[in-house]
Amino acid sequence: MRHRSVTYTSARTSPGNFADVFQALADPTRRAMLDLLRRGSQPAGHIAHAFPVSRPAISKHLRLLRRAHLVREHREGRNRIYDLHPEPLRAVDSWIEHYRRFWSTRLSKEAEHARKMQGSRKREATK
Repeated sequence: MRHRSVTYTSARTSPGNFADVFQALADPTRRAMLDLLRRGSQPAGHIAHAFPVSRPAISKHLRLLRRAHLVREHREGRNRIYDLHPEPLRAVDSWIEHYRRFWSTRLSKEAEHARKMQGSRKREATK
């Protein structure tokens, strides 16, 4: 069992933190909702019709996306309109960028090492 104070210390300390964003992105339905909202603002009813789940389930998904600050909600008459708010994704992408660079450097070094090994094998074979 994980020690809660180590693993989950900042899970609820600030709105839209990485833990909330990753939790929101973990579900394929929520990712599909974000994809739908990339096309533009959508009323809740339109979002609900796009998925084969109940309206209460859609509401829960949207609530989690709001909590992670990935979507914004406003009212137009009786409708709740949702907009994509990509700022938390930019923060996550910035964090992931360090790992992209790490793996790119690592793979380049591995490729260079493989070329050197292949070259030394060719030289040994021609001796």
